Amino acid sequence: MPNRLISEFKLIIKGMVARKGRSFLTILGIVIGVAGVIIIISLGAGAQSLVLSQVTKLGSNLLSIVPGKSNDDGPPASVYGITVTTLTTGDADSLRDRTRFPHLTGVTSSVQGSATVIWQNLNVDTNFEGVEADNFRIQNIELAAGRFMDVSDELSNVAVLGEDVREQLFGDSDPIGQVIKVKNIPLTVIGVAKPRGTVFFANEDDKVYVPLNIAQKQMLGISYVQAINIKIDSTDNVRLTIADVEQVLRENHGIKDASDDDFTVLNLADAIQLLTGVTDALTLFLTVMAGISLLVGGIGIMNIMLVTVAERTREIGLRKAVGATNKTVRNQFLLESGTLTFLGGMVGIIVGAGVSYLIAIGARFAGFEWAYVISPSSVLLAVGVSILTGVVFGLYPAFKAAKLDPIAALRYE
Repeated sequence: MPNRLISEFKLIIKGMVARKGRSFLTILGIVIGVAGVIIIISLGAGAQSLVLSQVTKLGSNLLSIVPGKSNDDGPPASVYGITVTTLTTGDADSLRDRTRFPHLTGVTSSVQGSATVIWQNLNVDTNFEGVEADNFRIQNIELAAGRFMDVSDELSNVAVLGEDVREQLFGDSDPIGQVIKVKNIPLTVIGVAKPRGTVFFANEDDKVYVPLNIAQKQMLGISYVQAINIKIDSTDNVRLTIADVEQVLRENHGIKDASDDDFTVLNLADAIQLLTGVTDALTLFLTVMAGISLLVGGIGIMNIMLVTVAERTREIGLRKAVGATNKTVRNQFLLESGTLTFLGGMVGIIVGAGVSYLIAIGARFAGFEWAYVISPSSVLLAVGVSILTGVVFGLYPAFKAAKLDPIAALRYE
C-alpha cells in the first residue's frame, strides 16, 4: 500500500509539472484564500491587543466626565471639537467628598491645547495639558526624572515634559531646572515622564504638563474645564459610582430631568467592550470575504480537474482495461485535487504568517503596541477549509473519471 501511494504521488507531481501553468494558477487561488484568512484573524487579534493595551495603561476603573450630552446618535459635542463650557473645577471639588463617594480614589480636572514650546534657539510644536497634582497617579503616569507637580505648584510656572518633547528640545542635556516658554509664558521644567507611547491613538509622549490654573488663566483664558477624570477603587463599584456622580452633577447644574444632562460620564470599560465587539464583527466579516477566495480557488480546482479528466481519457481507459476499479480511479483524482489544495494551504500559511509579521512590525514602528498573533485555530481552519475545498470540488471530476467506459475511453481522441 505505501509503495502504491508513493507511485500515485509521483504520478500526480508529474502531471502537475506537465501542466505547471494551470497548476500554479489553481494553487495561487488557494494561497490567496488561506493567507487572507490567517492575515485577517491575525489583524483582529492584533487590534484587540492594541485596545487592551490602552486599558492596561489607564486602568479599567477609570471614568472620564466630558461636557455635553451624549445620546444614541453619537458622542458628546465636545468630542467633535465643539466648545461646551458646562464643567468647572467646582464640579470636581464636589466629587471629592469621601463621605458621599467612598469608592473614589482620585479626582482631577484637565484642559488642553496646542502650542510651540521654545528653549533657547530650539522650538517644538506640541500639545500641552493643564492638570491637577493627582493627575499623574490617576492616569498611571510614571516619572523618568525630577518630580511631578504637587499641591504647592498649583499657581507656579512649572512643567513636566513628555519624552518626545524632552528629546527634541534637550537631546542628551538634562532638562531639569531649565526654563522653557509655552505661549510666551516661562515655565521651569521640574520633571520628565516615562515614555507611554500611544493611548487611544494619541501620542502621550508628545505633551507638556502644566498646572491647571496656569493653563486656564494664562494660556487659554478660560474658567471651565474640558474633562474630569475619576479613579475608582474597584471595577465592581463602577456602576454605583456613575449613578452617584450623575446625581451630584445634576444637583450642581440644576438639572431635574436626566434627558437635560449637559455632561457625559464615559466608562472606559464600556468603551473597550464596544471596540472589542467591533473588531470581532469586522474580523468575522473579513474572514468570510477571504473565504470567498477559497471558494473561487475551489472552482478553479474543479475546472482544472475536469480538463485533466478530458486530457487523460485514454489513460483512464487503459488503466481500467488492465484492472483498475472505479474506486481506484476516483481516489486518484481526489488525491490529486487534495494535493493541489494542500500545497496551496502550506504556501498560504507561510505567506499569511509573513505578511502578518510585517504588519505587526510596521505597527510597532509607528508606535502602536501591536501583538503578532498566529493562532493554531486559524491555521487549522485555513488548511482544513482549503483541503475540504479540494475534496468537495474534486468529487465531481473524480466521479466523472471513475464512470468512464473503458472501451469508449480507449477510442477517445
